[in-house]
Amino acid sequence: MLVTGGNRGIGLAIARALAAGGDRVTVTYRSGQPPEGLGGVRCDVTDPESVEAAFAEVEQKQGPVEVLVANAGVTRDQLIMRMSEEDFGTVVATNLGGSWRVAKRASKGMLKLRRGRVVFISSVVGLLGSAGQTNYAASKAGLVGLARSLARELGSRGITFNVVAPGFVETDMTAELPEDLQKTYRGQIPLGRFASVDEVANVVRFLASEDAAYITGAVIPVDGGLGMGH
Repeated sequence: MLVTGGNRGIGLAIARALAAGGDRVTVTYRSGQPPEGLGGVRCDVTDPESVEAAFAEVEQKQGPVEVLVANAGVTRDQLIMRMSEEDFGTVVATNLGGSWRVAKRASKGMLKLRRGRVVFISSVVGLLGSAGQTNYAASKAGLVGLARSLARELGSRGITFNVVAPGFVETDMTAELPEDLQKTYRGQIPLGRFASVDEVANVVRFLASEDAAYITGAVIPVDGGLGMGH
């Protein structure tokens, strides 16, 4: 199993949830050190050579990647009139292009095995939209089209492609938001609270399991009802 961007936040929770089931899990990271108890490999998902090297290392150590969670992503929020070409391009290249790149590489081994699970981590923002996040929303919405196209393309080979769309999640990033802003956001959520990273991870773990063998091309929200109907 491979989780991109799995050294912190939601990605780390996903990696630990998968590892708790007894599977060998490796995470990709760009800087720092891999999390304790998990295998790690440096990888820049925007660089084809880096992706190839990372997969080669993982395959050598633990065999073919049978489950891929494409989680690596970045944000560069800005109103459109102030957003630079670099701000837009970097976010789309990382969140959408990077996910396409690792899915393509993982599919190579999955096709030989005639089985596999790919889960893309999107966002409620990709379904609802968000002012000041045109780049991020576009990249996360693109994952839906990517997953559904691949589901049709490779479904006959026993490979599933699904999307998990978290809403507001309790992470270091949301903890840094002013309390009044957090209160405003919680007021928009029918369940009245943010998700825990484990609540997102548990949905991913389900999609990676045999229990989800007949689910593909699905978009599963984990957002407390914030984006219902989209």
